[in-house]
Amino acid sequence: MSNQPGTDDPRSRIKLSNPWHLLAVGFGSGLSKIVPGTMGTLASLPFYLLLVQLPVVPYCIVVVFAAILGITICQKTSDDMQVHDHGAIVWDEFVGFWITMSVVPMMGLPIYDWQIIAIGFVLFRIFDMVKPWPISLLDRHVHGGFGIMIDDVLAGIFAAISLWLVVMYWF
Repeated sequence: MSNQPGTDDPRSRIKLSNPWHLLAVGFGSGLSKIVPGTMGTLASLPFYLLLVQLPVVPYCIVVVFAAILGITICQKTSDDMQVHDHGAIVWDEFVGFWITMSVVPMMGLPIYDWQIIAIGFVLFRIFDMVKPWPISLLDRHVHGGFGIMIDDVLAGIFAAISLWLVVMYWF
């Protein structure tokens, strides 16, 4: 998408040639007009399948780096879109899902088990959409790039704990 004068859609301010924008919108997945957060989480799946092949410590380092870098990615794109936490910004969903799925390498689970991946996906989407306390509190009161990232990081942590419980008690 390019800058189109006269349009009120903040997505028109996204330039996929800008690396910050490209990452923020999940390589275009966040530009979906229907459920962009879910599409962003879905687009993070192939990257997870690459990441999870790393040993546990490098996996965690990459995810922490992605979360920290995400503050800048989301802030720059949010500023350019002139809207705080627009739905098209899905880098936070990428990181949140990777946090959720950190349970897999930590527990030595089979990395290609579609059931575990599906459960992790659903759990993350539930926590990200429902935003139980304290996620909802952070979502309402923390702004900027950090605010965009923190609610999904926390949703990822809650979903990771839930995934761990599911795996421990039902698998």
